Formats: sequence, structure tokens, C-alpha cells
Amino acid sequence: MAFAALITTMTPTIAKEKTVTLKIIETSDVHGHFFPSDFITRRPLRGTMARVATYVAKQRKDLHGNVILLDNGDILQGQPTCYYYNFINTGLTNIAADVINYLGYDAQTVGNHDIETGHEVYDKWIKEVKCPVLGANIIDTKTGQCYVKPYTVVTREGVKVAVLGLLTPAIPNWLREEIWSGLRFDEMVKSARYWVDYIQKKEHPDVLVGLFHSGKSGGIVTDEYEEDASMRIAEEVPGFDIVMFGHDHTKHDGVVKNTLGQDVVCLDPSSNALLVAEATVELKIGKRGKVLSKKVSGQLVSMEDLDIDEQYTAHFQSAVDSVTAFVNRKIGEFENAIYSRDSYFGNSAFNDFIQQLQLRITGADISFCAPVSFNATINAGPVYVSDMFNLYRYENQLYVMRLTGEEIRKHLEMSYDLWVNTMKTPDDHIMLLDQSGTDDKQRFMFKNLAFNFDSAMGIDYEVDVTKPDGEKVHILRMSNGEPFDESKWYKVAINSYRGNGGGELLTKGAGIPKDELKSRIIYQTERDLRHYLMLEIEEAGKLNPQPANNWRFVPTEWTVPAIARDKALIFGK
Repeated sequence: MAFAALITTMTPTIAKEKTVTLKIIETSDVHGHFFPSDFITRRPLRGTMARVATYVAKQRKDLHGNVILLDNGDILQGQPTCYYYNFINTGLTNIAADVINYLGYDAQTVGNHDIETGHEVYDKWIKEVKCPVLGANIIDTKTGQCYVKPYTVVTREGVKVAVLGLLTPAIPNWLREEIWSGLRFDEMVKSARYWVDYIQKKEHPDVLVGLFHSGKSGGIVTDEYEEDASMRIAEEVPGFDIVMFGHDHTKHDGVVKNTLGQDVVCLDPSSNALLVAEATVELKIGKRGKVLSKKVSGQLVSMEDLDIDEQYTAHFQSAVDSVTAFVNRKIGEFENAIYSRDSYFGNSAFNDFIQQLQLRITGADISFCAPVSFNATINAGPVYVSDMFNLYRYENQLYVMRLTGEEIRKHLEMSYDLWVNTMKTPDDHIMLLDQSGTDDKQRFMFKNLAFNFDSAMGIDYEVDVTKPDGEKVHILRMSNGEPFDESKWYKVAINSYRGNGGGELLTKGAGIPKDELKSRIIYQTERDLRHYLMLEIEEAGKLNPQPANNWRFVPTEWTVPAIARDKALIFGK
């Protein structure tokens, strides 16, 4: 009887205890990879949201709905699909919002490439997305309040999961002010401290997730901002169980200790929906909903071999048809193929074609341009709208800026210091490489960001790779035969990313104060550079792009064989 009484007394407590398993799934830097075919190359795509849809549906079924689905921004730029809905057929709901809504996301952060589309595009998109759009450090300068929601709380089986969103504050260093007018981007670590304290006091969450559009570490650091601060927050701001991040396109799956010695699971699924980041949370819940124990683990899951969700693709078939018709329009013809890979090793028909058009469009004296596509090809024959997204990857505008000859040389000095090695022997690498970074889709095998390697047109010059940093570039003359004068002012065609300080080539390299850059701009296009490149090709009809041969690496007895070796190493034989 005593034993029976004891069991009866214990039963209510036992009945109230339960174990809850949650899966938190993140996509990041999708860049318009919504459908399983590439609108640029006309080839099948690996990964994509069409396979994410398959994976998420299975997880929701297996876990009886205990799945939280998050996207981490940079969804509005990349494939022509985005361009079409951002700037061509703007009357419809943006396809990026449609995809998020169809898949039932629980929260979405803002990425820097989302901001780059401009207020008209991203403000419309924010309204169309049905889940909360997050960005705790994006501040409306008129009100002093968050421009979008700072965080959201998602509940599953009584478990409260708070998700705090943050965005890299480097945007004013990359984009012209009109694009982000009325906004301020606060420093991430300070913002995280404030909002973690606020969330813990107000919401008392059982699980706290950081959803940060900012890389692991190693980005640009200035007195005003730190580009990639996700790992710093995980380590220095106690409270997070999981930090899910992105922006740097580099996959990461690890655990760090914060300042209290607690484990924080840190995940980055890279880009283009090839992977998802997945955190599994197992909680033992006691009476009155108290968490008795919590176990968190993480992994990256490949989407590449999954089946395509046929219902998903059928739902969006009309969108696919519209974009296909847009990109299949012929705009001209090339007599020869051009390859972006050639741009890393000297003059190339690919990069020089853009340089020539920048000079023709603006009437500038000199042009700067970097290969913004790592390994793109435009074949000989018909050129279509789709090829423009290979020719120029981003929606940058085109500027003309006033620079002195000395500033032009210093700009190039920093570019080549980031780009090439200082060779000590003929057997050294000519490229400045970090072979551990082959999975880094912004650096590839280079030590530094591959889209910061500016070369110039309008001047003839040599780059002596045996000289120390800061002394490699020797400008011989203007390409029209006139002398080059370091004290003279020149008109320089340059993209808006670089012109606003991106890559620090104008600020740290040329030595121009950041707050002076805007006053140096004497012309800017209304639309993106790709639009004007397209118009130029349409007007010309048939083109024969060739290298300009206005610069070279020296001494050639070292550089020619070194180029052959490194080209084979980076791109294969």
C-alpha cells in the first residue's frame, strides 16, 4: 500500500516530463539559386531550393513539425531570376519572397547584396515576405529604431526559440549612400550584447540562435566596422546556443567556447543552396515547462544528391518560363570565346572587353576593373542576355572619379600586392596563394579576395614581381602615347563598389580619406553596369574581343613559366 501511494504521488511529475527534439535548418547566400537549372549557362544546377524543399519536407514529416527554417540573406542577387523580378517585371511579387513563403520559412535576415538592390526593391520584398525579416543592427536614422524586426520567437511544443538577426555593418563602405539612405548599420558585437540581454530578460527563451549575415572572421576591419564578426560574437557574447552565419561563402561546422566556458555550435552552409546548416536540439522538459537538460549538435547537409521536389517546380513553372524567355534573347555575336580565368595572369580579352566598354561609355582617361567572375566563359557565336551575367556578375553602377596620377599608381600597387607574390627565385609562385582555401568561394585558391584584383586600361605599365610590396607597378606612359604624370588629375572609370571604398584600394591603397570619396565622383550611371554593357553589345552587333596588351608581369624569363605553373595549379591542365 505504501509503494502504491508513492507511485500515485510521483505520477503527475513523471507525466509532465518529456523530451523534445528540434531541428533548426539554415540556408544562406542562396543568390537566386531557386530552380535546378542555371539560367546563365543553360546547364543543370546542383543543390538549389528545389532540393532544399525535398529535404525540409522530409524533416518536417519525421519530426512531426518540430523544424525551424531560417534564411540568412543575400537572396535578391545572383541568378537572372533575381534581376528579372527586381528590375524587369516588378509588378509581381518578388520571386525571392514567393520562394520563402512557399517553403514556410520562420525567419529571414537581410544580406548586403539584398541592400545593394536599392530601397525600391528591398522595401517591397520586405513587405512581401510573410515571415519576420530580421536585422537588429539596421537602424532607421529618423526614428532611432530597428528598420526591420531585431528578433523573433518561434515556439515548438512549448519550447521557445529566439532568433536574433544581424547584418555586417560594412555596407556604407561598399554601396553608394542613395541605396541605403535613412539607414545606419551598427557594430555587431555591441548590438548582440544589447539584444541578448533584452531577449533574455523579456522572452526567457529556452534556446537562443544567432542568425548573422557576416562571415566567420578575416574580413576587412577598420576603425568604424568589422566585416566578419560572427565568431567573435559566439565567443564573446554569452547566451547563444547556436550561431548560424554566412556572407563569406565558406562552409563551417564547429563548436567554440564562450567566455563562460559554454559550448556554442557555429555553422555556415556556404552558398547557392548546395548545403544547409542543421542544428539538432534535444531538450528534457520538466514540470511547469522548465528545461532540465539541453543538448545541441550541428552538421552541414549536402543537397546535391537529393531528388527535386516536383510540386515545388510545378508551382513555379510560369516564373521559370518568364525568366527563360528573358535570358534567351539574342543581343549580339562574338567572333571568339573569352575566358575570365585569363584575367589573373595578364591582359585578357574578357577583362579588357569590360575595360574598353567602360572607357567608351564614360569617355574617361583610365579604367579600373577586376575579374568579378572567377572562371566564366562566353563562347564564340551568338551572345544572349544570359551571357551578361557571366560577363558581369554584380549589379554595380559605373562611376567616373577624379584621381591624381599618384593615387592611380598607389591604387594599383595595393591591388597587385593583394594579387601576386614577391618572387625570390624563378621557381616561386607568381600568384599569392593559400592552397588551404580551395573551398572559399570568394578567394578560391588565392590568399585574398579574387574580385579585388584591379588592373587598368588607358595606361601602359609593368608589374615587376621581384620588387617588394608598394614598388611593383611601373607606369610607362598613357596608352595614347602621352606622358603619364603623377601630379596630374585624371578621369577614371570604376565600378560603384570600388568607388565607394570597397576593397580599400582607394582608401588604404591610394590614400584617399573615406569621407572624400563622394566628392571625387563626377559621373555615375543611373542603372547597373551590366545594363550598359548590354546596350553597347546590341549597338555593335558583332564583336571581336581581344587583349589590349597594355600591361604585363616582368621579368618575363621568370613570369612566363611561373604563370603556366600557377594557371595549371589553380584551374587544372
